[in-house]
Amino acid sequence: MYRVFEALDELVALVEEARTVPMTAGCLVPRGDVLELLDDLRDALPAELDDAQDVLDERDTIVGNARDTSDKLITSAETDSESMLAHARAEAERIVAEAQARADRMVSEAGVHAQQTIDAADDEAQRLEASANREFEAVTGRARAEAARVVEAGDASYHKSVADGIAEQQRLVSDSEVVAAAKSEAERIVDAAHAESDRLRGDCDIYVDDKLAGFEDVLTNTLRSVNRGRQQLRTGAGMHDYVEYPHSVDEERGPAQMAG
Repeated sequence: MYRVFEALDELVALVEEARTVPMTAGCLVPRGDVLELLDDLRDALPAELDDAQDVLDERDTIVGNARDTSDKLITSAETDSESMLAHARAEAERIVAEAQARADRMVSEAGVHAQQTIDAADDEAQRLEASANREFEAVTGRARAEAARVVEAGDASYHKSVADGIAEQQRLVSDSEVVAAAKSEAERIVDAAHAESDRLRGDCDIYVDDKLAGFEDVLTNTLRSVNRGRQQLRTGAGMHDYVEYPHSVDEERGPAQMAG
């Protein structure tokens, strides 16, 4: 950086010491010396200025790439959450269907079993009644007493069988509570899928925010370095106006020096 200021001082000295062109405000300077000093000035400029300009030129590309990456991450997270939710719903529907089918099958089996028990009790009652009637006709007194006893026993057995069948039916029907448990489990699975989807979206937002914050820090530091270098150049180039406007040097010399 010292060579930059040295080359600028030499350029100023060449312009100040150059011979003036008669009848004009210009002056004659050695082209080779000026070009050589300009080459030295170009070589002495720090490479970081060029790199910083490249970073500024590519800023939009970097930000665009970051946005594309964040959009892809968000899309991927939404796709995963929708897939998990669809899978959970399908699994819940399958569990409910299986539970419903099992409950229907158990109810049907209970009904068949109860009907068979009732039919068997009816058949047994009819058989005992017929036997009692035959015994009644064969033996009048004893047959009547025995017939009454057998009929009473048959009625008791009938009512007991019917009661047992109804109790068994109610017990099997109570197994339909499996359907309610399956529905509760399905709702739990769906709620868990929603919670996992929200968590994935939150993690994705945090990741994208951290990446953008890192890019912002890099760009901020780079711009700070560029501004500091430009400020130093402005501070050290106080004679720059004499190079850009040669006639101002003659004006400061005054008419007496121009005549000499």
